[in-house]
Amino acid sequence: MKYTFNIVGVSPVLQFFNHQQKYLSQPKSEGVEYLGTPVCTLDAFIETVETVPTKESWEMDEAIKTVIDFWMNNSESIRYWKSRLLDAGKDNLIVARLAEIEALQAEFNMLFYK
Repeated sequence: MKYTFNIVGVSPVLQFFNHQQKYLSQPKSEGVEYLGTPVCTLDAFIETVETVPTKESWEMDEAIKTVIDFWMNNSESIRYWKSRLLDAGKDNLIVARLAEIEALQAEFNMLFYK
């Protein structure tokens, strides 16, 4: 199974919480998770991935490897998002998306048909 990991932005904690509540209540793909952490570090994102309820079909070792690979190959992007999080101040989270590639493609396709 192939996964993708991307940092998608910075969000106030309460706004991210509200988004997660709405996202969980909608019918959605089981292969996409949005993760938030108050610090932009590899350890923080790995810890966040490990707290996601285990997906039946997910290979967690492979999902974590995807996060590590992103971290090793995207230092410029990571520096950018770290500085945006710092600029945003406390009470904000860095938000990332971890997804099975096929599930993410299906979610994007649904956007075209709404």
